[in-house]
Amino acid sequence: MFTLSRHMARLLVIVPFAAVLAAACEHTEGPPVAGQLLAITVTPNPATLPPSGPQQFAAAGTDVTGAVVSITPVTWAVVASGGAINSSSGLFTAGTTLATFANTVRACDSSGFTCGFATVIVTNTSPVGPTLGTAATYGILAGASVTCAGPPGTINADVGISPGSTITGFGAGLCTITGAQHLGDAIALTAQNDLTSAYNALVALNCTSTIVADLGGTTITPGVYCGASSVGVTGTLTLDGGGNANALFVIKAGSTLTTGTNAIIALTNGAQAKNVYFQVGSSATLGTGTTFRGNIVALTTITLNGTATMIGRALARNGSVSLAATGNTISLP
Repeated sequence: MFTLSRHMARLLVIVPFAAVLAAACEHTEGPPVAGQLLAITVTPNPATLPPSGPQQFAAAGTDVTGAVVSITPVTWAVVASGGAINSSSGLFTAGTTLATFANTVRACDSSGFTCGFATVIVTNTSPVGPTLGTAATYGILAGASVTCAGPPGTINADVGISPGSTITGFGAGLCTITGAQHLGDAIALTAQNDLTSAYNALVALNCTSTIVADLGGTTITPGVYCGASSVGVTGTLTLDGGGNANALFVIKAGSTLTTGTNAIIALTNGAQAKNVYFQVGSSATLGTGTTFRGNIVALTTITLNGTATMIGRALARNGSVSLAATGNTISLP
């Protein structure tokens, strides 16, 4: 019979334990260092959505110094109900249950050890659009000047300028204004004051979705869509009212709004141009042949290039509005 000595038995216990300890030590990491992923932040957080509403989430990684660290690829998941999410793109679709779903959207790096979370609020409360006041009768309202490069060009509404008063390119044989003109007068000043109030109201609206790419080729539902800097529309942007004639669409551009050649803002399922607002932090430019439906409320300038048309309003607080080529028309919605 084979008998182990006490010495041999101790070795049989100690050697495997030492091997396990050594393996564990090999994989133990020290304190986080610069360039090493420490945390993931998910935005927007929280996200407020109507039932079945979409939301594009974004994830950003940072190291111990706060510097951005790449976390591609990111794996997305919903961990506390509230809707569904594309695991690779982060495009979330809200469910139909009205509630606050705390920390339900999760984004993890490829290891699965570092994750970030966001809360989703599903509610029927719809944002309320701005009141244009006396600015509502204007197809063009500018702060500095209004210019039409050459006929044909038609503004089927009032035109106003304040505090400036310079208007160029309108008159007999030139571009046409069918409404009243208020150039640097008290009426134009009142309209500009009302425009300022409307602009500030749009700025104050909480975002329901974040714009992360060109809006051309997409369909969006009612809500407040926010781009931190420039917003582009190349191709057709379709606004789906979902059968609600009062559906409100607000697209907020932190700096510029630019549409491509022959871009189209299309309305479907009850959406109306009068309920569409593009709030622009600096200047808006409509590309040649653009068919635009909605109101542009810009801080500085608005430019319509060749044959661009609007069913809506071009309202500029501080700068000029220019019909930069021929064939431009603006009609009230």
